[in-house]
Amino acid sequence: MTLQRKGLAAALLVLAVAGTTRGAATVGQAAPEFVVKDQDGREVDLAKLRGKVVVLEWTNPDCPFVQRHYRAKTMSTLADRFKNRDVVWLAVNSTNYMDAAKDRAWRAEQGFSYPVLDDRVGSVGGAYGAKTTPHMFVIDKTGTVVYQGAIDDDAAGANEGSARNYVAEALDDVTGGRPVRVAETKPYGCSVKYTK
Repeated sequence: MTLQRKGLAAALLVLAVAGTTRGAATVGQAAPEFVVKDQDGREVDLAKLRGKVVVLEWTNPDCPFVQRHYRAKTMSTLADRFKNRDVVWLAVNSTNYMDAAKDRAWRAEQGFSYPVLDDRVGSVGGAYGAKTTPHMFVIDKTGTVVYQGAIDDDAAGANEGSARNYVAEALDDVTGGRPVRVAETKPYGCSVKYTK
């Protein structure tokens, strides 16, 4: 192999590694922008939601952690509780083998009203650095990430009635004009099933 070819091979390897590196939404920084379609083919543009608080919930209907929270109505109860406080709740499904039709069927089966964004290509998940289902992000009215991490402090599901819900606290704080008390926690759940 010539020196020129070795250099080209090394450059391609660096590009391949760089291409697989995922971003990360950072608390205190601007939320990565996106435009993606929901389960019904409607475009959701994060920039057009400026002026509202946005919750992003990474989801996968096959994940036992997600299933537990949906049986308990954790997400839908919170979405309903805050909908009159300029809060928009968006589920994001970055599962590579899911599609809009499966998201639509799951939404109908579970009976929640907020959209499921079809991110099977993983571009939104990659931009945010979403690791688990669920992995939660709260974005304030200025477009700044003010919380990222777990939905609550009960990964095992042992304290369902008394779990500390970090997203509820963050939403109470941000809609009340206060700094978020706990801005970052470690997310738990199934790994996001990105396209390889």
